[in-house]
Amino acid sequence: MFELRLLAPEDRVESISDALDALDALSVSVEDADAQTDAEQALFGEPGMPPPKEGWQRSRVLALFPSEAAAREAAALLSAQDFFAGCQVLEVAEVAEQDWVRLTQSQFAPVEITPHFWIVPTWHEPPAQAVHVIRLDPGLAFGTGTHPTTRMCLRWIARQPAPLGRVLDYGCGSGILAIGAAKYGAAEIDAVDIDEAAVQSTLQNAVANGAALQAGLPEQARGVYDTVLANILATPLKVLAPLLCAHVAPGGALVLAGILERQAGELQQAYAPCLALEVADTQDGWILMTARRPPA
Repeated sequence: MFELRLLAPEDRVESISDALDALDALSVSVEDADAQTDAEQALFGEPGMPPPKEGWQRSRVLALFPSEAAAREAAALLSAQDFFAGCQVLEVAEVAEQDWVRLTQSQFAPVEITPHFWIVPTWHEPPAQAVHVIRLDPGLAFGTGTHPTTRMCLRWIARQPAPLGRVLDYGCGSGILAIGAAKYGAAEIDAVDIDEAAVQSTLQNAVANGAALQAGLPEQARGVYDTVLANILATPLKVLAPLLCAHVAPGGALVLAGILERQAGELQQAYAPCLALEVADTQDGWILMTARRPPA
């Protein structure tokens, strides 16, 4: 395979990327052309949301083609377009053959939640000290244990001194939180998501981990729960405040994640009519917020 490498200003990245897709590029990626220099720019977006910008002030656009001829033809066609003004063809270079599956797998190592609780891809052996293990491979649904929000939720689950009781995982993604709850003895678990692919992923991962749970669309969540988990994002969490609070049983716990440190006050205000949220954990700029409904 051959890679076409281009240099483009920020305002041309989207047009160039769309054109490369139309020219049957196998893949298109964008990098900061000034990475590892004093001019490097950081672009951060929340998980599951679009990036704040399409590219950097000086972006390197990389497109993969099956042959050198296809890559050079794409370069020639792009160079003739008006929107290519200010852009530059850097080179067409051969990409060495690699075992892409093995390369991808090498990027996902076991993740420590606590010294005795680990998330382990199927191609790794669990660490010797692991007592509780979730077997989970990267997939379409969010939640592989690598993101701080997921790790904080799982840490909270692992550190509870009392049984979790009946559990609701709202916005289950891969099902990792629901499976974690099962590993720590939850009596009954409902995992729900608006995405059918996430529901299927949760069911498959539950079977692979021997976890007994029910998964479905949000309307499957019924009644009250001793533990309500929701690792989504701050904006939907604010919208869902009345619904999630209504699912928390007397004496039950609400656990929210997907929240940046600067968003703590917004969440506390949104949930104040029902429950008093507090920051229970923090990692890499993200926070875990929890509340407990008073016993009846």
